[in-house]
Amino acid sequence: MAEIVLSAKIRDEFGKGAARRLRRDNMIPAVLYGHGTDPVHVALPAHATMLALRTANALLDIELEGSKPQLALPKQIQRDPIRDTVEHVDLIVVKRGEKVHVEVPLIVTGEPRGEAVVILDQNTILLQVEATRIPPHIEIAVEGQEIGYTVTAADLVLPEGASFDVEPDALILSIQAPQAKDMGESAAEEAQDEAGVEEASEE
Repeated sequence: MAEIVLSAKIRDEFGKGAARRLRRDNMIPAVLYGHGTDPVHVALPAHATMLALRTANALLDIELEGSKPQLALPKQIQRDPIRDTVEHVDLIVVKRGEKVHVEVPLIVTGEPRGEAVVILDQNTILLQVEATRIPPHIEIAVEGQEIGYTVTAADLVLPEGASFDVEPDALILSIQAPQAKDMGESAAEEAQDEAGVEEASEE
């Protein structure tokens, strides 16, 4: 994963008022910590930071005034629930060669044969991987696959040196007949109807 360079400024004012002033100046308050160092309170450029955080597990190269650059990963992102703007970011310091635990999105590519349905059991996978080699996502190709095809954690193609933090036989994806899904929905609807009849009878 390519490193995204962000220029940061040390901030010495805290509280809601100071945070609002920063945001009016198109800056985002953040804190940088990890590896036994004291937390460093910084301000990040708003537009560049929001663009960077569109990528899952974005590896940030924080250029801090008066200090050497530091690699960091977003640990927690606080967003405005209405405008979906970034309000605050917690950044954890990482080092080159260090392995970290991250959740990586799973992306399905291609279409199965016929009318088969792809069932994705989970949307992410927890990986242990070098901080500088975190993939943006893991692809699962299903082009032309037939009903009964399955993918487990052991089948995933991971970056060199990466490993998954789940059981190897954990089911990730399966291809099923479309009627299997329809039957499940019909059974659920039938159960709801029966429950409704019983409630009506009790009344």
